[in-house]
Amino acid sequence: MRTIKTDEIIHTIKEMCIEANHYLTEDMEQALNHATETEKAPLGKQILCQLRDNLRIASEDMIPICQDTGMAVFFIEVGQDVHVEGGLLTDAVNEGVRQGYVDGFLRKSVVKDPILRENTKDNTPAVIHYDIVAGDKIRITIAPKGFGSENMSRVFMLKPADGIEGVKDVILTAVKDAGPNACPPMVVGVGVGGTFEKCALLAKKALTRPVNKRSDIPYVREMEEELLERINKTGIGPGGLGGSTTALAVNINTYPTHIAGLPVAVNICCHVNRHCVRVL
Repeated sequence: MRTIKTDEIIHTIKEMCIEANHYLTEDMEQALNHATETEKAPLGKQILCQLRDNLRIASEDMIPICQDTGMAVFFIEVGQDVHVEGGLLTDAVNEGVRQGYVDGFLRKSVVKDPILRENTKDNTPAVIHYDIVAGDKIRITIAPKGFGSENMSRVFMLKPADGIEGVKDVILTAVKDAGPNACPPMVVGVGVGGTFEKCALLAKKALTRPVNKRSDIPYVREMEEELLERINKTGIGPGGLGGSTTALAVNINTYPTHIAGLPVAVNICCHVNRHCVRVL
């Protein structure tokens, strides 16, 4: 049994909140650079160049990539041979978020109640998804999610007879409906299977997969490549102002489901797709 103190978790979470909101991951930077080089529309290329300038300034001057520093979403894999000492793990995560957003001067966007709308003033509580795994480590993935793109999320409860073409159609529908509101070029996270809530979780987690890594399942990999091509032919383009780059990637996760259902969730993220990973 390995012991990890909550002080270490708090410090790590604080650093992750600040890092994810100031620096683009390497895979996203490569994808954006490639899009800038290959974009066919002059205005689209200009928008992509401006986005790259914004990212450079953010990292050099320690200014958040976007004014919407998001709701802090975590995927945490906890080794079953880990003992957390010093308090509750969830409390430690939220304290790390509080310190990261307050001390890092990040925008506080969370309200205590969805109807009463009083701001918590420290961006807590976070949204935390736990998974118990083998081993004696804790793997933490943070994905701060801004709500321009989050509001474009969709869940479709299809019939099994709709099949793979039905899945493709609703993904395209979600992207077209999102249009410029998701701050394209976007990353499209998709979850297929499970239940109503499971497919949504699959879609959100799909956004944390590197955009240069395709699915290991042959038909899913083919669907990711086909949908990316079809999405980029919609003409929505960078900033929604037209062009050949509407999406940088389509990441699809699947899960077993019931014989009577075919749930599909689409969770779109903007061009920065903020996330980072630490292992304790």
